[in-house]
Amino acid sequence: MKRIFVLQLAAFLLATFVVEAQVTLPRTPSPAATVTQTIGISTVSVNYSRPKVNGREVWGKLVPYGWNVDPFGLQNSAPWRAGANENTILTLSHPAKIEGQLVPAGSYGLFFVINKDNSGEVVLSKEYQSWGSFFYDAKADQMRAKIQVRDIPHTESLTYDFMNLTKNSAELVLNWEKKQFPVKVEFAVDDIVMKNAALELKGQRGFTPQGRISAANYALANNVNQEEAIRWIDLVIQNNKSFQALNIKAGLLKQIGKTAEADKIITEAIAVATEAELNAYGYQLIAEGNSEKSIEVLALNTQRFPKSANAWDSLGEAYALKGDKANAIKSFKKSLALNPPDAVRLNSEKYLRQLGAI
Repeated sequence: MKRIFVLQLAAFLLATFVVEAQVTLPRTPSPAATVTQTIGISTVSVNYSRPKVNGREVWGKLVPYGWNVDPFGLQNSAPWRAGANENTILTLSHPAKIEGQLVPAGSYGLFFVINKDNSGEVVLSKEYQSWGSFFYDAKADQMRAKIQVRDIPHTESLTYDFMNLTKNSAELVLNWEKKQFPVKVEFAVDDIVMKNAALELKGQRGFTPQGRISAANYALANNVNQEEAIRWIDLVIQNNKSFQALNIKAGLLKQIGKTAEADKIITEAIAVATEAELNAYGYQLIAEGNSEKSIEVLALNTQRFPKSANAWDSLGEAYALKGDKANAIKSFKKSLALNPPDAVRLNSEKYLRQLGAI
């Protein structure tokens, strides 16, 4: 057995030497490929080689079922290398959960096992620079997890892809012949984004208000990290009490239950708001289901900017959504009387037709 292994190894080393002595040429018959997916601000990528089925019997023949026992006379069992040639390499930019198991950021050899009943395993090895499964060592495993292999239509060239994308996760799949090997990859997106924001705000981005505004607004939109986000937005407000900054702070305060303080801040914000900002805030209140407050804000906008057709059109929408037909018709007719842009005119006319006023 040892003699056979020595001969195999010698042949392998000779072939490697010959290849490395050549100029760079296209790789055949299993070309290299890379696929990358961004999840949040994190990436997961797979570098692999793509063999073809080429009429061969794959499962149970080309790729043995179960663990390939002692494939090279090394007295070890090995999983399938999940591709051809060198290790298939999975790289994570941040720590992730792979099939529910926490895996640090970094690169790993990616292996699979398939059984006759379509049960299987995914294996990540810390030794990712090997050639296939040749020197696979179970002691270097980062993780193993059970998976369920699926039956799919024929895929001639082995292909990795990502599917079932969500905010925090994706399913990495290997498709080959008529089998699909699925692996769920999850990142703690909000935590990663907030930690990255805190780091970036210690650099050049920390000297710009927009950097702190964008970080605080993410915290508000995702209902996370409010205390730190308030500190970020306060640094902006110290130099410029803009509507945008004050509105973000008010939203953060509401999320942590400081409603009275939030109401005081939003009053300050309304006082300095532009027409466009008041209009957007009115629609924000509509989206939040606060029709009374939205009408109050949009009516204020028409008082400040009485010649704005868009302000009257927006107020008309707020009344219409509340079911106040008379005031809605009045507002839309006022908008049309101010020679509105086409988009505003069409919107006012649409609502007036719906309300039976034209």
